[in-house]
Amino acid sequence: MAVRINAIGLVAEDFRATLAFYERLGCTFRDATEPHAEADLGGVRLMVDTAASVAEFGEGEIGPRHGVALAAQLESPAEVDALYAELDAAGRGALKPFDAPWGMRYATVTDPDGTSVDLYALLPGQGPPA
Repeated sequence: MAVRINAIGLVAEDFRATLAFYERLGCTFRDATEPHAEADLGGVRLMVDTAASVAEFGEGEIGPRHGVALAAQLESPAEVDALYAELDAAGRGALKPFDAPWGMRYATVTDPDGTSVDLYALLPGQGPPA
């Protein structure tokens, strides 16, 4: 049996705010109507569902899943700083940009439901991530 993870699911308390956040990070959602939306991330789907619709799947409220973390690559360290500043001003900043020892400019923001999203760009002279 071949198994391949091909989707990442997020539960959104504020569906529109969550979609807007991920659209700012480059996602294009098709058929973005409540309670479900999907964006193709290049062979992997990002699925966003309302908390109310997810609660219908089982007994009781499932609620947000804060154990999921995503990463978004930018073209340059300056873009990491600029996007972090924009999202931090909107109350989404978590870890300020820094030059990581693994060769990336790195920062962390959170979406409207508290899910971590790392922003990163290769530092000059560094190769692609392994």
